[in-house]
Amino acid sequence: MADALELDALWEDFHRVVNMTSAELAAWLKVRDAAEDTEPLPEEAGSPTGQHVLAILQKRRTDLTEDDLRVMRKVVDTVTEQADLENEPEAEDTRRRHRLMTIGHDPLKP
Repeated sequence: MADALELDALWEDFHRVVNMTSAELAAWLKVRDAAEDTEPLPEEAGSPTGQHVLAILQKRRTDLTEDDLRVMRKVVDTVTEQADLENEPEAEDTRRRHRLMTIGHDPLKP
């Protein structure tokens, strides 16, 4: 398990890059997975990582597991690599935006 300082830093980084609320993320995962002929159950919508991010958003820091910490690190790394946190995103870059939104980061959100 991570030490207290590392956990604090990861918690802060995760909540900085995951800028969608759990309600926004849940709604996005449902919309993203909806198809004309089939729609998954609401609690099964989205990628496994997206579902895990949603679960983490609903937890307290003291309830995190090692698996949660692994996913949090992965999300922070992914968003840091793929999102340009310094500059305004291009609205035309829809595919990248949607990919980031599946893990809880909306680049168009302030």
